[in-house]
Amino acid sequence: MKFTAKGLAARARIVEHAAELIYTHGVHGTSNELLRKASGVSGSQLTHYFPDKENLVLAVIEWQTEKILTLHTGSSFAGFDTIDALRKWAAFYVSYERACQEGCTLGSLAAEIVKADLDVHDRLAADFDRWKDVLRAGLDRMRDSGRLRLDADPARLANLLLAAMQGGMLLAQIERDVTPLRDALTAAIDHVQSFEVAQAPPGPG
Repeated sequence: MKFTAKGLAARARIVEHAAELIYTHGVHGTSNELLRKASGVSGSQLTHYFPDKENLVLAVIEWQTEKILTLHTGSSFAGFDTIDALRKWAAFYVSYERACQEGCTLGSLAAEIVKADLDVHDRLAADFDRWKDVLRAGLDRMRDSGRLRLDADPARLANLLLAAMQGGMLLAQIERDVTPLRDALTAAIDHVQSFEVAQAPPGPG
């Protein structure tokens, strides 16, 4: 379906408000009435852009994924190709003010709908793969440049890092304490660092 510029803006506004409402209240707690009030659209407009809940949830998944990928592919974490960059990434999420309330924006959504009667599972899997690919690419560069040993497996390490983040976020929500997230990410990055190639001592001056 093609939209005018005004229509695209209206659709984007609905998706942005839907993402925030779903993050805060969950999929089932986000009613059409709440969304209409938040986004300032009529019921007919909402139905025009999103004829059912599945279409809306797919749009929110796409929106959250693009936000995450924009953050991760920007300059904030220096391409994830140094241990310091990974530590900086961990510190960002440990300091994330909503970690103990709603958790990861995409992870929380995935946990809620993975067993729901919505045909969105393939999209979720593909988007998490895109996220892991950013981490894996940085680890690939670390290994290819000789900073990680050749026996380091970037794909497995990327899985570990993302699993540590998602699991740590969940425990942080349960305990209302960011410590499990900090511990999980620290341990995961320490494991990555265990593959780091030791620097040769400087020669005699």
